[in-house]
Amino acid sequence: MERSRFIFENEMWRRDYSKAVKNQKKLAKKHGDDRDKVYHLKAADTPAIGESLGVKNLVMSETPLELDADRSVIIGNIRMGFGHYRISMALASAAHSMGYTPYWLDLNSFKGTAATNIISAQNDLYSLGSRISQRSFLFNKLVWEPVNTELFRRLAYNCSDQKMTELMTGLYADLPKDIPFVAAHAWPAQAAIHAGLTNVVNAIPDNWPMALHLSEGAVHTVQTQSAYMGYKVLRGMDKKRLLQPMPEGSVKYTGHYIDHELVANIAPDNERRRARAVSGGAKRYLLTIGGAGAQQEIFVSIIRQLIPAVKQQKAALFVNLGDHKDAWENIRKQLPDISGLLHEHYDSFPETSEFAAHALDNEVEGIHIFFHSDIFAAVYSTNLLMRACDVLITKPSELAFYPVPKLMIKRVGGHEAWGAIRAAEIGDGTFECDTPREITTMLKALQKNDELTGFMRDNIAAANKAGIYNGAYKAVRLAIRKG
Repeated sequence: MERSRFIFENEMWRRDYSKAVKNQKKLAKKHGDDRDKVYHLKAADTPAIGESLGVKNLVMSETPLELDADRSVIIGNIRMGFGHYRISMALASAAHSMGYTPYWLDLNSFKGTAATNIISAQNDLYSLGSRISQRSFLFNKLVWEPVNTELFRRLAYNCSDQKMTELMTGLYADLPKDIPFVAAHAWPAQAAIHAGLTNVVNAIPDNWPMALHLSEGAVHTVQTQSAYMGYKVLRGMDKKRLLQPMPEGSVKYTGHYIDHELVANIAPDNERRRARAVSGGAKRYLLTIGGAGAQQEIFVSIIRQLIPAVKQQKAALFVNLGDHKDAWENIRKQLPDISGLLHEHYDSFPETSEFAAHALDNEVEGIHIFFHSDIFAAVYSTNLLMRACDVLITKPSELAFYPVPKLMIKRVGGHEAWGAIRAAEIGDGTFECDTPREITTMLKALQKNDELTGFMRDNIAAANKAGIYNGAYKAVRLAIRKG
């Protein structure tokens, strides 16, 4: 079915459709066209999360894929930043907890295919834009914010993406047409629909409705009630006309996509945080560097502010570099007085796991730096360390939805602003602190006593009781048709 000329019964403008067709031809010429190709897959062990989440990684094979279709769920994703991997891990964790085997299909991991060639090029551009936006006020204001709020919002953008993902279907040849398929990005969901899969769930990230995330033919899930209403009526996706809304049942509110291991331990982890506060133990902060490696100046400022409290053993700091060791080298040069406080944990996921488990019920001091070259370990380390921290310091990306007290720093892209709004309204995180002064003020308030963090813990408990963090389970249930 042609999914670019009409999108939810809304006919595209002729110029937008023609532009999408031309762009597809350009991409096919530069990166390849896999519409008529058949790639075989096989299941392989997955680093870091394979054992704990039961995940099997799909890789290239000479022979067709063999799996138990009745007890399997395909997790479609792309490596673009960390957020889509993080959602994928939550979905895989939920599927595993429900007795299913999750199979990891990353369209950006098959070298030489049209999918990987195209997505890698897009990822390089996005990462570059993210980093430039943090260094240049004018670029951020005039280019990056409009791109991430309005350009991606336009229905014409989805029209172009639909033509693009038609080129990626060769990687789906081995998958049974009715197998449960849950995607953490619209591109694998779109490609799945183009390939003829009939049971596709498109787990939409963020909290700002954008046509970028649409995949007609799939069931769309969203994490917030406001996103549900915005997507339902395709709010703002064409400024020149009224649009037909999404059909009944095509978009569902599920709640936040959170890993089973985190949801199951919300109550005990909250109690550990309360007990540390009562005993006067060091307040623990977890600072995370995202997949684009941006915001280094902000991180320097935060670490510098916390150093006196760390020296007095009134604070402890975990810094997850992800897979950006170069970022730490740049940050470290600007912090000459921390050598005696540092504990470095480099490229050993077992060591990181052991540290996180030990930190749950034991004292921690100093500044602990974590780095993993493997992307699975880089992303999942935050999940492990999150349970042992008192405050997560993060930009309002996918981590804005997680059940841990959060200090929200400046966003990278306008679409992220609504993640901080969601956290502040629920009360499990702060509003977006987008200036050094606001960050300093909030850090001082958090460090002074337990009033703010206690407020957030209470709201996490209330949100958990209301089922707000159960989105990953619900998305998987929709895929296995038990939702």
